[in-house]
Amino acid sequence: MLGLPHARIAIDVDTELDRLSPHGREHVDITISMNPGQPLKPLARVASGGELSRIALAIAAVAATHAPAGCRIFDEVDAGVGGAVAELIGQRLAQLARHGQILCVTHQAQVAAFARQHYRVSKQVRQDETHTVVQRLSESETTEELARMLGGRTITERTREHAREMRAQALQSDVTAV
Repeated sequence: MLGLPHARIAIDVDTELDRLSPHGREHVDITISMNPGQPLKPLARVASGGELSRIALAIAAVAATHAPAGCRIFDEVDAGVGGAVAELIGQRLAQLARHGQILCVTHQAQVAAFARQHYRVSKQVRQDETHTVVQRLSESETTEELARMLGGRTITERTREHAREMRAQALQSDVTAV
């Protein structure tokens, strides 16, 4: 589902009722095997940044079906991935949006195309002070932003057409956030 076809994961939760710490009473060990024939190993030692992002998204997806949240925030959940895997992440985020609000910071057009509403976050310097500006984008501005994400500094009509096509496919998908 998220470009990890052979992954196996084990989550061991040990509850110590007589111990309360700032982290709770539970000690959680997550082990994973990314490929067939490999033993389960500690997640922190074997997963790449992109794999960690996708595993976090998978855990959030499972949690959403058992305990829906009002809002989930993903900051660059697509780190270390691209292309088809980024598209899978976009689809999964759109599915999660059926269970609550999703805010996602991304630099991947394949992920952004699935969002219902887009915002551009930028920094502006005015009188030696830096300000963060958040601008809600219209559909045409969304297309332009997707084209910028795809094409970089020079945006051609072909890049815009690719952005329009990507957006149209995402909107026609049965997983697009409603």
